[in-house]
Amino acid sequence: MRNLGFSINSKGKLVYIIAAVVLVILSIIGAVFIAKYGYKGGILPILLGLGGLFVYAVLRLPRFGIMALLVMAYFIMFIISIGLIEFPLGTLMDGMLALLAIGFFMQQKYYKNFKVFNNPLSYLILLWIVYNIIQVFNPNAASQLAWVYTIRSVAVVMLSYYIFTYYIISAKFIRSIIILWLCLGIFAALYAMKQEYFGFFPFEEWNHFDPLIQSLLFIDGHWRKNSIFSDPVAFSYNMAACSILCIALITGPYKLRNKIILGCLAAMFAFVMTYSGTRASYILIPAAGIMFVIMKMDRYILGLAIAGALGLLVLVNIPTGNVTLYRFQSAFKPNDDASYNVRKATQKKIQPFIQSHPIGGGLGGSGVWGVRFAPSSFLAKFPPDSGYVRVAMELGWIGLFIICSIMFAGLYFGIKNYFSIRDPELKTYCFAMTLIIFAIAIGNFPQEAIVQYPMNIFFYLFLALIKVTKVLDDKKYAEDNNIEEKKIRYIE
Repeated sequence: MRNLGFSINSKGKLVYIIAAVVLVILSIIGAVFIAKYGYKGGILPILLGLGGLFVYAVLRLPRFGIMALLVMAYFIMFIISIGLIEFPLGTLMDGMLALLAIGFFMQQKYYKNFKVFNNPLSYLILLWIVYNIIQVFNPNAASQLAWVYTIRSVAVVMLSYYIFTYYIISAKFIRSIIILWLCLGIFAALYAMKQEYFGFFPFEEWNHFDPLIQSLLFIDGHWRKNSIFSDPVAFSYNMAACSILCIALITGPYKLRNKIILGCLAAMFAFVMTYSGTRASYILIPAAGIMFVIMKMDRYILGLAIAGALGLLVLVNIPTGNVTLYRFQSAFKPNDDASYNVRKATQKKIQPFIQSHPIGGGLGGSGVWGVRFAPSSFLAKFPPDSGYVRVAMELGWIGLFIICSIMFAGLYFGIKNYFSIRDPELKTYCFAMTLIIFAIAIGNFPQEAIVQYPMNIFFYLFLALIKVTKVLDDKKYAEDNNIEEKKIRYIE
């Protein structure tokens, strides 16, 4: 073995050699398949082999799995829109969550630790998952197939909260996640700029001739942008969250150069957000700003907030012929907006149904799946146009109470942990997550904030980080206290 140039006891080198051998074998098999079955036949064994390596990596390296999950959550709708892959990628996301969950149970054999789940927020999320699952037996449901198609995006993704809570065990890993998220956000922002100034790619224009799409996305001679996401709402909410993140990080223990970069990024994210034409998103950053001022309790910040509020007041009321600025202004004057008044009237009509159906009309009964599987049902006739209204219609006021409790618990523990965390970096992360959750809690009323990728995954990351930052802070200072006690004993 020595003559081969490596030691069989060298684990790192052995892994590289095994990987090289596997790749060579896959290449040979691929060449044979290409010669016999053509290009598509040849690529299949290579994909299967790489898929096997990926599964192994997710199970053995859960932090890699988490990063891969976050990246896929960002790009899944973009990959689908290109149309090169016919495989249902949503199933791939479910598979990654399942692999991370399996890895969690495998690790329990060696490192048993369920304490991180012993908190009210974990119990509420578990209650929400169970409540969604038993909705399959809802006697008011017009279709069980709608439940099958909806349960994944509503309840199954909530498992990610437990995965994040268990596997995120260091401030360094949180830092890596934040950097990754900012990089993804920058890519999405730059891609939106490309759409705004250089136009769409052909694969993005396939539905632009649909009259319904035109009525929704072509406003005053200008196409609303969605960047790499499924729709303008998902794009704008993600840009708002990225901007809020940068604003919160500016208060952290970082160098002036980094704070200037964060300030520029916050401005860029907020600016490209306006390309979406989503009025609901325009209120998210000012709303987070209010929570920012309340939590900081600082005279200097209060002065800046007053100046910012005056600037916003001028911006909202200044006369303009600019379409983008006009839509921004209309977000702060909802009663003057015809579409908002239509939504308000629709919600008024559905109120008696919600009040008389405590468990709702069945998961997936409204919106796209309701129209597809039960077009003649009562709920299928009402577009939800709101995350809370959808929950109230499909899961009743009981479901609405649970989801509002989750939002409240996230904010409550975020604020509580922020004031008790001592480490400056962890404190900043907790602060940022609290601001974002507050913004999402508000944004879930005019739109569905946590249904589409990537926010349906990232929202539970935000909730998990609120818990994790407190756990890491307690652990750090407990270790510091133990060290001090040992020093004192040694001196004595």
